[in-house]
Amino acid sequence: MLLIRGTAGGTALTGTLYEPGEEPPEFKGAPDEGTPYVWVCDAFYEVESGGQVQSIGDREIRIAFESPMPRGFETRDAAIDAAKEHVRTQFARLGVAGKTVDVTVQQAETA
Repeated sequence: MLLIRGTAGGTALTGTLYEPGEEPPEFKGAPDEGTPYVWVCDAFYEVESGGQVQSIGDREIRIAFESPMPRGFETRDAAIDAAKEHVRTQFARLGVAGKTVDVTVQQAETA
């Protein structure tokens, strides 16, 4: 299991990439069982009212979350590339330039 984390403006977003042999969570919309790599991460966008207050840099904004959209991939490289792009896209939805997002990939510690 890999954790793919983007940080920018004093906040972070982390998603999980499940690798072959690992059990991704099962819920509506999950990819077919035969997909060897499964990426799961929150998606969000800025709203004018409601939502949750989040500090990004020197401003406070309100964000609303969408249901996680699991995506399946045939190769590890394709999954990691898509995960990095997803994280950058979420920050872009909040007005943070993708090139300013620091994305890291790390092996999750298992119990």
